This record gives sequence, C-alpha cells and structure tokens, in this order.
Amino acid sequence: MNITSNNKQMRAHNLSMARKVARFAAVAALGVLVLAGCSGGGAKTTENAAPPAQGNGSDYSGPVPATAEVQAFRVEFWQPALATAGCQGCHNAGGQAPTFLRTDDVNQAFQQANTAVNRENPALSILVTKVAGGHNCWLADPGACATILTRWIGAWVGSTGTGGREIQLLEPTPQDPGGSKRFPATPPEGFFEVYSLLDQHCSNCHQADSATAQSPFFAAGSRTDDDIESSPEYLLAYQASIPKINLNDPAQSRFVIRVGNEKHNCWTSDCEADAEVLRTAIQAMADLIAPDGTPTGMLSKALTLYEGTVASGGNRYENNLIALYEFKTGRGTVAFDTSGVAPAADLNLSGEDIDWQRGWGIIIRQGKAQASTTASRKFHQLITATGEYSIEAWVAPGNVTQEDARIVSYSGSTGARNFTMGQQLYNYEFAGRSSETDGNGAPRLSTDPDAEVLQATLQHVVMTFDPVNGRRIYVNGEFTGDVDGAGGGTLDSWDNSFAFVIGNEVSNNRQWQGVVRLVAVHNRALTLPQIQQNFEAGVGEKFFLLFGVSHLIDVPKAYIMFEASEFDNASYLFNNPKFISLDANATPGNILLKGMRIGVNGAEIQVGQAYKLLDMTISSADYSPETGQLLSSIGTLVPMEMGAEQDQFFLCFDALGTETNACTQYTPGVAPPLVVAEPSSDIGVKLFDGINATMAAITGVSPNNTAVKRSYGNVRQSLPAVHDIQGYLSSHQTAVAQLALTYCNELVNDNTLRNTFFGGAVDFNGSLTAAGALNADGTALLNALRGKTIGSATTQPQQAEFDAAVGGLVTTLCTASACGTGDRTTEVITAACGAALGSAATLVQ
Repeated sequence: MNITSNNKQMRAHNLSMARKVARFAAVAALGVLVLAGCSGGGAKTTENAAPPAQGNGSDYSGPVPATAEVQAFRVEFWQPALATAGCQGCHNAGGQAPTFLRTDDVNQAFQQANTAVNRENPALSILVTKVAGGHNCWLADPGACATILTRWIGAWVGSTGTGGREIQLLEPTPQDPGGSKRFPATPPEGFFEVYSLLDQHCSNCHQADSATAQSPFFAAGSRTDDDIESSPEYLLAYQASIPKINLNDPAQSRFVIRVGNEKHNCWTSDCEADAEVLRTAIQAMADLIAPDGTPTGMLSKALTLYEGTVASGGNRYENNLIALYEFKTGRGTVAFDTSGVAPAADLNLSGEDIDWQRGWGIIIRQGKAQASTTASRKFHQLITATGEYSIEAWVAPGNVTQEDARIVSYSGSTGARNFTMGQQLYNYEFAGRSSETDGNGAPRLSTDPDAEVLQATLQHVVMTFDPVNGRRIYVNGEFTGDVDGAGGGTLDSWDNSFAFVIGNEVSNNRQWQGVVRLVAVHNRALTLPQIQQNFEAGVGEKFFLLFGVSHLIDVPKAYIMFEASEFDNASYLFNNPKFISLDANATPGNILLKGMRIGVNGAEIQVGQAYKLLDMTISSADYSPETGQLLSSIGTLVPMEMGAEQDQFFLCFDALGTETNACTQYTPGVAPPLVVAEPSSDIGVKLFDGINATMAAITGVSPNNTAVKRSYGNVRQSLPAVHDIQGYLSSHQTAVAQLALTYCNELVNDNTLRNTFFGGAVDFNGSLTAAGALNADGTALLNALRGKTIGSATTQPQQAEFDAAVGGLVTTLCTASACGTGDRTTEVITAACGAALGSAATLVQ
C-alpha cells in the first residue's frame, strides 16, 4: 500500500539516532557488508576520526559525466559530500568499497554510489542508515548528518526522476494492549524521596517563585514544609515530574539521563554517581506501583508512536533552499542547519529560558538561537546573487501582546538589518533592506491591523522579496493582500557582517516569545503554489499509526490508521482516522463502526475522545484501495503520560462489524498538570477599541472624524491589547495621551460640541486664573471635565484629587504664559481636557 503525493522527490526525514538504529537495524546490518569500517574484514572495528577535507571537487579533471544523471550525481551529491562529509578519507579511489567519493572518475564514483542508495526512499539508503547509527558523522548529531545525506541523495535522484513521492506503509508487529505501570492520579508512596532530591538540587530554577524560574516546576514547594505532601505545590511537582520518569525502566528516565549523560547540574564532581542516586530513588518508587490489569473488550492491536510509519515533511518545495532548521536534535545547545548548503549556519542556543520542543521545535521564553557572522555570510552571498529571497517559518507566537519582537532576523543591531520577520501585537512585520528602503529596512511592511492575522497558534508564515513586487507576506498559504509601498529594488546595500538569529535581536533587546517548529531561507521568491505546497506538507515529526483490527473483522491486513505526532511537551495530536487494508485485493463489504475511543497504557483516556460518537458504515462503495476510507476529518489531543518512547496506544469500539461490546472506563487517567499562577487583578484596563469608543462618547466627537480616525490608526497598535493592568506600559500611556489630545482638540475647536460639553460656563477668550488660583472660569472648566469623565462614581478619584491634579496643570500653564492672551486659553483647556480624558478615570475598569 502506497500513499502518493504530487512532489517529484521524497523529502524523507530522519528519526533520532536511537530510533534509527532500532528501525533500520536490518538495513544497517546489510550496510556493514558494504560500508565496513576501514580496518576491513569481519573483525570488530572502531570508528575512525573524520579525515581532513580533500576539496569540493571543483578542480576535478577526470572524465566528463557520461549522462545527465551522472552530472546530477556530481552536482547534488558528490561535490557537497567532498566538501563537507567525513567519508572521503576511506571511500576514495583505492580505498574502502564502495568508493563513491573517488576523485579520479566521477562516472565510477556514480556506479559505486548506486550500490548504496535507495532511490524510492533515500532515508533508507545504506549511506544514510550507516551514518545515522553513528558511523563517522561530521557533526555532533548523527541524525543531522543523516538528514543532510538524505537531502543530497534526494536532490540527486529527484533531479532526473519523475513521478510522485511515495510513503511505504510498514506493517507493525501485532501486540495486544497490555497492562503496564501507570502513574496514579495522586503522588504514590515513594515519590517523596524523588521529590526531595529534585527540591534539594533543582529548586534554584525549576520552582515558580525562583529568581531564575524555568518550567517544568517539578521542584515546586519545599521538602522541609510540615504539610508538603498534602499541598498543591507537591501535586504540581508530581505532575510535572511524570514525563521525566520511566516507571518500566528507571535508568531511561529523563532525570537520570539529564544528570548522568548530559552532566546537567550535578551536585558532586561525579555526575554518574549523582544519576545513580536518582535512578535508585525512582526504582524504589516504581517497585511500589503494581501494573494495571490487561484491558478487555473490543480492542485493536497496540503500538507506540515510534512503531508507526514515518510520515514527516514530505512534498515540500525546496529547490532554492539555502538554510533549513527543523530542530530535530532535541537536546544540547546547537540547532543544525540541515539544508546541505555549505557553509552550514548552525545556531547556538543561549539565554535563560530556551528549550527543545518534543516532536521537533524549540520553545523560546527568554533567549535566542544565533549563527556566527562567518557562517551567516552565505545568506549575503547567495541572496545578493539572485536579488530575491524568501523567509519561511512555522511558528506559534506565545501571545498577541508582543511589540517590536524579532522572530527571524539577519541583522547587526536594532538599527541595522538586511531582513527581519517580526511581531507587532496582532501583526507580522517585514523589514527588508533594499535600494528603496533605509539601512534598517524601513518603512516596514505590516499586515493589516484590522485583519489580525497573527494569532497565538501554530502558523505558516512566508515573507518574500523580489525586484518587481518588493515584499510580500503569506500566512497559512494565503497572500495577506498587503502591498509594499516601497516597491522592489536591489540588494546592493546589504551588509555581509550581520548574523542570522531566531527569537531576538543580536543585541538581545527585542525578545520574542513562542515556539519555532521550522525555519527555512530560500534565495528565490517562492510563488503562491510553492508556498501552498509547503503549507500542505505541514511540519514536525509525524507518523502513520496502524491499529490492527483484522482479528475483529473478516478483512485481511485491516487497520484503523491515524496521522499522529507530538503536539507539544504534554500531548499528542491524533488526526484524520481512516480504515485501510494493506492487501490490495481486499474489500470491506459493509462494516458497522460505532463508538471508537482511544486508550493509552491500558486505560481509556478521560479527555480527547472526539470519536466516541461515530456511527457509520465502512463500505466498499466508499473505500479506495489506494487511500482507504476516511472516518472523520477532525483531530484530537491525547494527553502524554510517560512520553513517546513508552506510551502505548490502542483503540476500543462499542461496535465493529457484527460484534458489540461497549467500551468501559478502565483505570482513571492521570490528571493533566495544574498551571499555578498568580491570581489576576480585579482591576483591568480597557482595550484599544474600548478606549477609542470611550473618548468618543465622553467628548461627543465622532470616531469617524478625519483627524481622530488618522490619529487612532497611527496609535492603535500601541494601545493596550490585554486587560491585565500589570501589562500597562509607558508606551501605552503615550499613545493614550496622543489620542486624548486629538479628541480634545476637535472638541475645543468646534463651537457646537464645546458649548454642549461645557454648557457655556467657560469663557474661551478669558483668563482661567486670578492671583495664581483658579477663577470662576477655571472652576467651571474643572467641574465640566470631572462631571464628564468621572460623574458620580464613588470608586474613582475624589474631587479634591482631581482638582489638585488637573487644576494644578491649569494654574501652572497659565502662570507660565498668561491665559486670556491670544489662543493661550484654548490651548490650556485642550491640555486639561487631554489630561482628564487620558487618565485612569477613563481607562481603568
């Protein structure tokens, strides 16, 4: 059974090294015969250090490529492998077979390489699986090396091939859902010893009230508190610890690996000994937890996420790719550029709170990922050569209140850049240097504020530049329609000394918060169909999970197939369930399906049961041997319990075919982690539209007034976007004051409006003060302003407070320059009006 897409070549993605070794064990074993270590023979071998580079083949003087395919091999694989990979020292002419990097004859190198590649699935090539298993990778992450090799092979075999990309569904090994050790809903006996170690050695960071707080808060509370085991903090610490603990194999717990293997925050000089202390405590707790009983009922076969068929990242358009970050490594401080275009602009992760996202990605709260200026020069070189480029990113902004935040940037400071993808509240902004803009990429191109296209959810964002159209912005496969007023131009003014950075400015003062799942840079402006192709391809590590049901119905090799992935660090996304048979000749007939539910680790989950109301018939009329039959077009989130390596999934049915056996609630699932946060204030501020409407209602000036409408359009993005008073900034007050003064100016200069507002009690040509104090006109002015902005509300500033503040302003301004002279009285009244209208009296609610 093949699932075919329309792309001309497969963009297969690697698993992590550990999963590759398991998944490709049989293929890798064959690879030993072909790519044996340089010591030769069948004896035990050791890995050789990567030999010195031997050039990139640019000085090749051997026989010319005999065919177009050999030329494709030379350009797409042979030359970049010579320049980058650590293989040429052994696999050159006269060296270890296969001699796919021989430099005397590229045609013979092509013949040798053909014996070690899989044209249908480049990720399964022996060249790839050997390196994925740890053989002579030239980077710190074998998975990154495998991805680059896969890309080179895919570019080579795809450049002359035809047809679509195919994913071969692999039949999983049948296994029944089994009982396993599962975390109870409340902290079990033995957890206190684990917690004590975490509290003692990790609370400086992993505690909410720490000065350097960093989630998850598995060290919440204090072990020395008398009632700690009955406190909410203890429960929070337990729930935050669950994904880091492996009950079935404590040595594989993330806590143990983090301290022992990664040397993170060891409390003695012996990290392995410290890790053993943690392992022993986890083992003692696990020994006290009895396995659940085996579930019963109409159950499918079971499998884990990594026992599914890899379905990641296919069908992307990447013909002009010059940098790619998929964040697959999942550990360490380097995010590798796996574009295969040298030099690799790898990113160094730095900052107080930046971490890896499960299922490929990074979470940025406080920090950045930045390449060196040397490696970043390739962006200048390769983009100025074409005069156009595209910045592509899959991002999930942390909120819609961030202002002037930098998502992706190629810059030197806050005042100099080549390009930047930024966030301004609900807007994406594109700053790009060209002959039509300044050295800081201004004026920026922004999405329409009224459209609010930027949302705090996963979005595909592409920004393109070309000499004809200038800058364009696309979100989720659609052109936003925002036109670049600066137009096109050239890139001759670009600076090659800048650095490429994600999540902040290079100067660390334009922090962006959110999740980044993928970033790519192309040295061509992607077209709309190409952008839509990449949007449809999706992002992240995905699998096809095949839940066997042939033991329940009379259809051979029958499965319920889900597309599944790690949605974040606490849940899985299950999507688009289908009925499918891997027997091309099978037909379903008519099969009743009713009440399908998802189970994890021997228990039906308590939330996320989006398919429990299914009531349908799987029929031959609706079934396709190629694509199966779609059961539902919706997705659901499944809580993560023990992590993707351990969580075992299965399906339960109320009815399937002629059998019925209603699903039951087996064992209560683990409650999701609580989010402990400071309580919100009962006092808030009005939002941007509310502020504008309030000022219009108080003054009587129409919000459609030309001057008001222009002023509001200019300051709208700088007005408060959330009610939280803790988020009210000085920049917000500046914008409020500007809008208030505009309303007041229109009020004071309109005789009808000002007579209605002030009731004719104020002489606009007279003095407002006498002998340094307010006179009758000044007092009437304050009474009118206080009555309109405060009224009779008892919770607002009292009369004495209002008179002291606004009245003090009037007397100060009239003392500085006598009121009643020229336009001075009108100016002072406008200022007093603006102070009252833009005060907390009208903003706070």
